[in-house]
Amino acid sequence: MIGVFDSGIGGLTLLKEMMHTLPHENFLYFADTENVPYSYKTTDQIKEYVEKAVVFLRNEGCKAIVLACNTATNVTIEFLREKYDFPIIAIQPAVKVAFDNNTENKRILACATPVTLKADRFEHLINSLDINHLVDRLPLPGLVEFAENEQFESPEVLEYLKKEFSKFDLENYKYVVLGCTHFTYFEKLIQDNFPTLHPVDGNEGTSRHLKNTLAGLNLLNLNDNGTVRFIESGKYVTDETRFWRYLNRQY
Repeated sequence: MIGVFDSGIGGLTLLKEMMHTLPHENFLYFADTENVPYSYKTTDQIKEYVEKAVVFLRNEGCKAIVLACNTATNVTIEFLREKYDFPIIAIQPAVKVAFDNNTENKRILACATPVTLKADRFEHLINSLDINHLVDRLPLPGLVEFAENEQFESPEVLEYLKKEFSKFDLENYKYVVLGCTHFTYFEKLIQDNFPTLHPVDGNEGTSRHLKNTLAGLNLLNLNDNGTVRFIESGKYVTDETRFWRYLNRQY
């Protein structure tokens, strides 16, 4: 079984990709809905929440754990990997994907939570890739709350994006990095209303990395039909309707 952690429902966009990549694996998804959003939490609070969830998932029998929350990755991944010896896979903003495809050398807009954009780990990622200073940063904490409230195409969320994107001349940009798994739900909205921007996220790369890691450790499940169960802040979910509604959403 593979444990998947997110502050809320954003990580379901990554779970959906992993279910496609690893159809025989069983997944246990932990949404920390009691503490979402993490956008304004302190690093100590985030470490406490994430470690508690990781220990819970490990105790439930998970062979590997995926941090499906960019904020959690940037705050906790080094700490967790130093402390625990089981595989912990972590999503991070797909800045490298944007650079690899940026043949026109246009500007890149990196969108994430304020915590992610200020993190040392994100700073190191940018410094290792952005030799021509093409990346601009845009915190979009409001998108987390819009996603949690299932406001994917409302006039309010579109107005929010228009206001935030108006800070930049979008004609100079080609890629927008969706550096929070919640943001993937708005991929189509961005494409339809801001046609110069091409959204990229880290879901496919993280799923591939998980598969390669499990294969390298001879931990792949190749025989069974995969199952999914859901947990909210340490309690198993009995009515999974909301979770499946998010998983089945097209974006």
